[in-house]
Parts: sequence; C-alpha cells; structure tokens
Amino acid sequence: MLAWFAFGAAIAAAIVALLAGPGYRFAWWSLGSAMQAMFWSAIVAMGAVAIGLIATIFAFQTKAHGSMRLALLGLVIGLAVALPPLTLYLKAKSLPRIHDISTDSENPPAFVAVLALRQGASNSTAYTAENAAAQKSGYPEIAPKVLKSAPDEAFAQAEAAARLMDWEIVAVSPADYRIEATATSLLFGFKDDVVIRVTPHAEGSRIDVRSLSRVGISDLGVNARRIQEFMQRLEAK
Repeated sequence: MLAWFAFGAAIAAAIVALLAGPGYRFAWWSLGSAMQAMFWSAIVAMGAVAIGLIATIFAFQTKAHGSMRLALLGLVIGLAVALPPLTLYLKAKSLPRIHDISTDSENPPAFVAVLALRQGASNSTAYTAENAAAQKSGYPEIAPKVLKSAPDEAFAQAEAAARLMDWEIVAVSPADYRIEATATSLLFGFKDDVVIRVTPHAEGSRIDVRSLSRVGISDLGVNARRIQEFMQRLEAK
C-alpha cells in the first residue's frame, strides 16, 4: 500500500511539474499559478521520496520484491521532480536578485528594435546604479571583448556568432553596429532580449552585450551565462 502511494504521489507530482511551464507559455494560467504548481509538486515529490524510502525498507524486510521495485520507482521519480526546483531555490539564494546584465555597466547598450516587443513587460529597460553594483558583486567576470578586427569585420563576426545562438534575430543594423535578438526558454517560454554593440577601439573593435529579462526579479544567472556563451562563440570565429 505504501509503495503504491509513493508511486502515485510521485507520478502526480511529475505531471503537475511538467504541465506548469507549458501551461503558462500557452496562457492556460498565470505565472503565479505556474509557480505555485511547481512549488506544490516539489512538496508532494519530497513526500513521495520519504514514503518511498520507508516503503522500500519495509518491503526489503518482508521480502516483498514487487512492492520494493514500485517503491524504488516512486522514490526515483520523486527525486527527479523535487531536485530541480530545490537546486534553483538554492541557486537563487546565492545569486543577486537582478535580471539585467551588461558588459558595460556605465553606458549599457540601448535597446531600439525590441522596445515594441516589450510592451506590457514587467521589467524596465532602465539599467540602474543599484543593478550595476549587484552585477559587479555577483558576476565580476562579465566584461566586454576586444577584437583586433576593424568594426565592419567585427560586426560581421558578432552577427555570425549571434546566429549560432538559439535566438530570434530581431534587428541587424550595420549603420549603428547594433544587433538585437530575443531568447525564449523551452518550458515556460520566458523571453529575454539581447542587444550587441560594436564600437571602434584602439586595438580594433570592442564588443558589448546586454541581456535583459522581460519578467521576473531574479534571472538565476541565465543572462550572465548567455553573454558568456556568446563571447565564447565569438572567440571561436
């Protein structure tokens, strides 16, 4: 009985967790509802893990091998459901609560073309001094990149690297040396906007990148990782 309960609770938690993101993405329910669903699915999954552990021990002692397999399955599924949100929670505790990352914190690249797409977004495009201080503390490695190429060539390199990313390219403006794009997350469909700016530099060209989430207080490090990945692709060019 305990084994079936653990298995059933784990399966129910998995279904809720898997539906939470797509449900928000396709506007079946609000972001708040989706977050609540993720929270409660994790709680139920942890309960399934605890019950599954007890059921496994009991089944082992009574040599009920079928029940033990079922309990172990519930335990494994419960762990698979509970660990990701728990990991994200712990990560959120260790990272700054910001959602706007720029390689130039004094004069961040400005969004132009994507502004029309951000209508109704809860996050502003204003890059504040408080945000800059938090970014420097949490992500000191974020910095511009200098290429030895002339601006026109560097811009072509930046565009090629951007097109290798999993982004929707919104605008390419050679006259302004500016590229704008939007990245969309898989499950929840969260949209983050990216702008790349190329400027002349004494050694060639300087590449600056800014990545900004449309919703959410903390981005859990996603924008910083996106900029780092782009810079790595740019190095490979």
